[in-house]
Amino acid sequence: MSRLRVYDDTKPNSALAEHHDHPSIARELGAVGIRFEQWQASQPIAPGASQEEVIAAYRSDIDRLMASEGYQAVDVISLKPDHPDRAALRQKFLDEHTHSEDEVRFFVAGAGQFTLHIGGKVYEVLCEQGDLIGVPDGTPHWFDMSESPYFVAIRLFTNKEGWVANFTGTDIAGRFPRMTPRAASGA
Repeated sequence: MSRLRVYDDTKPNSALAEHHDHPSIARELGAVGIRFEQWQASQPIAPGASQEEVIAAYRSDIDRLMASEGYQAVDVISLKPDHPDRAALRQKFLDEHTHSEDEVRFFVAGAGQFTLHIGGKVYEVLCEQGDLIGVPDGTPHWFDMSESPYFVAIRLFTNKEGWVANFTGTDIAGRFPRMTPRAASGA
């Protein structure tokens, strides 16, 4: 189940609010400029599907976003708990950073946790299958996939070089809750 927790950025141990239904999550995130949508596949996606099959299943939504937002590239990232580089990949995303372009991710399977630092608040968004999150350029955030990552996500880029981060150098990400493996597996 998707979830949004909102914190004061100085109080990581007590959430100010928690939401579990898509309309209220989308409303809360929309109020701070974050896109949050639900997509449905036009055809079933089986575990182990190729990048081409995943993109084909969501082609109409991808095309809509590419046309309306100017995205130039699309790819698929897929990680399982037995991935040999999972710890290094997780660490790459755990510190607060920004991008010079929007970061758009659609979760085809599994889960990942985006945490956004906006206007003195921290928005922890557990994204699961069917969720699309769009983080505008310049928005401080970090991403966690847990110690046992399990997710397949479509990524859209305006920069053909793909993911390029500008780290803020703050330690805020280390003070807030990490994603637990239980949440990652959907159990």
